[in-house]
Amino acid sequence: MKKLHPVSLLLLIFSLAGLAWLPLVKPASSRTLSASVAEKPVPETKNNEAVFNALYDSLDLDDKGLSEEAFRYAVRGYEHMLEDHRIEEPGYLTICDFSRSSNSKRLFLIDMSEGKLVKYTYVAHGRNSGAEFASNFSNRPESLQSSLGFYITGETYMGQHGLSLRVNGIEKGINDNAYQRAIVVHGANYIGEKWGGSYMGRSFGCPAVPAAESAQLINTIKNGSVLFIYHPTASYLKGSKILNG
Repeated sequence: MKKLHPVSLLLLIFSLAGLAWLPLVKPASSRTLSASVAEKPVPETKNNEAVFNALYDSLDLDDKGLSEEAFRYAVRGYEHMLEDHRIEEPGYLTICDFSRSSNSKRLFLIDMSEGKLVKYTYVAHGRNSGAEFASNFSNRPESLQSSLGFYITGETYMGQHGLSLRVNGIEKGINDNAYQRAIVVHGANYIGEKWGGSYMGRSFGCPAVPAAESAQLINTIKNGSVLFIYHPTASYLKGSKILNG
């Protein structure tokens, strides 16, 4: 699909808020993954397939490695949060795709009101979530694992990693201990371009980003934007009330 003129795209983006979505997971296919991971879902939309495809294609997300499945789940939750007034108006949607290698850029910061990809960079997962690939997730304090699901960003503060951003997990039993666990967005020197695609470091469960880019990213998404940490874990995709509400 060819890219749309920016004005046409903007009109499509504004139409997102009024669109309904069908349940996200199709019946199981013949393809199988590990028991803890869902068979590759193919979420569907109702009457807005052209709108979704226009946005996905215009941002070149496929070429950058963000699957349609991950993006559909992210937009589904973002729209649910708008409709539920958890966020007040269209704005930023940050997606951390933890189905991808930590050696790849897998953080996508999208301005949904403008239809623009603002940032595309690296992000670390928790030390006990896995090595190069994340596979284990927890909401438990001191687990040193990442937590999946939707968050709303809060205020900034100066901590041991410099400028940091508090995030509030809004999915009960999935990530609602984030504040208690001190899960924040912060900069880190163990991840970024200088590692040249080699093994990236891991955090204590925080979505840590390259230190050189952290201040700009944090100041962009602070105070009430949506953060989504994705992985095709069956228990999350089936258990999230935001995705299945």
